[in-house]
Amino acid sequence: MTAAEMQQAEQAVIESGTSVDELMRRAGQGAAQMIWRIAAAQPTLLLCGPGNNCGDGYVIAQWLLEKGVDVTVAAPLEPKTDAARHARSLWTGPTVTLADARPAPQFVDCLFGTGLTRAVGDDWFADFSRLFAGAKRRVAIDLPSGVESDHGTLLNDIGAFDTTIALGAFKPSHFLAPARSKMGNLVGIDIGITADSQLGILTQPRLSGPSSDDHKYSRGLVAVVAGAMQGAARLTAMAAQKAGAGYVKIFAPPGFESPHPSIVVETVTDIADLRKKLSDSRISAIAIGPGLGRDAHAKDLLTAALDSDAPLVIDADALTVAGAQFSEMIKSRSAETIATPHAGEFAGMMRDGLQDRLDDSRKLARQSGCTILLKGPDTVIVRSDGATSIAAQSCPWLSTAGTGDVLAGMIASRLATGISGYKAAREGQWLHSRAARLAGPGFTPEMLIDQITASLQECL
Repeated sequence: MTAAEMQQAEQAVIESGTSVDELMRRAGQGAAQMIWRIAAAQPTLLLCGPGNNCGDGYVIAQWLLEKGVDVTVAAPLEPKTDAARHARSLWTGPTVTLADARPAPQFVDCLFGTGLTRAVGDDWFADFSRLFAGAKRRVAIDLPSGVESDHGTLLNDIGAFDTTIALGAFKPSHFLAPARSKMGNLVGIDIGITADSQLGILTQPRLSGPSSDDHKYSRGLVAVVAGAMQGAARLTAMAAQKAGAGYVKIFAPPGFESPHPSIVVETVTDIADLRKKLSDSRISAIAIGPGLGRDAHAKDLLTAALDSDAPLVIDADALTVAGAQFSEMIKSRSAETIATPHAGEFAGMMRDGLQDRLDDSRKLARQSGCTILLKGPDTVIVRSDGATSIAAQSCPWLSTAGTGDVLAGMIASRLATGISGYKAAREGQWLHSRAARLAGPGFTPEMLIDQITASLQECL
């Protein structure tokens, strides 16, 4: 949930009869139990700020103290809310100022939590950094102080925590870069809050294998439109085949060589010929962009694909060719459409560039009416109605040329099964990341493709 959604959800629980004190008790004791499991009786310094997050901190401190842990609370101010003051009144251990605090083996950060919108002040942050540096284990409660809740923004130059304990629900910044790199191991504490949210974490899909009645067309015919550079389109076609498509064709200029005997190459003589080939009703999905080129001919190829009635995956050069006209070119399509830009391509598709990955992805999906998969270490997948998935399991060694072409083919293969664009993008992204982890850090795109079957099998 975003900070605003979390506030609304908490208020709904309170209005239903659960007190703020009770929510604070659940949050603090749940977090304390997790800390106990991680570090047992390790001496602990716990930082408490002025808001409700500090109330959680006092509950944590008291619970650990009663377990026999050597706990000290460092607090620059007295609590400002009634619930936090009540939690403070139940604390029976020592309290010191930030300036007087001394480092302990375990550092627990309850200074600020969800809702922070500005940097921690220099005086407080200097002591925060000193105490953080002096610890061997560092735990953040809800969010590390110095992290904005909703967009992954770092408001202060903080170090990386060992563990972050989310309270009630995960927040976008738990998964969005650059904040994600500061979270360490993420765990969540259920405090009894249930609410609808358009945000979700990308989860492992549940897939079905081919049935005895399936044939090559029922499993999906994927058409890959090739352009100036053969290699990229080959990777896309090979990935589509490995990801389960029953039949893969490449529509290509003269001289194009098939990457495998089982992948058919049909020569395209001109744009009219391509339009005719793409009108084949047996085509279940089209992939265009990898290796397409960026000239006027590439734009004509893209226009032909957009005019087809088949579901469509648009990637790489096709997105650059569309540029800021992307939404206008896409929004009239009735078939499922998925765009898979990286940050540079995305910036060219938005007239104001890329300012915020989450908000801007939602804006582009709404304007264009298609599914947007914004690639990166914190891949964001957005449906046109705003439903959003954030990839929790990033794979840093996917920063290799050709891996995006593989993703386009995998998504096209999933789209060819007849599912929605949003679902196809989610499934393709998860399978792609998992295949990368199975391949290991030193891989080529071909090695990534070799692991697609194994990633699929895990989902059956």
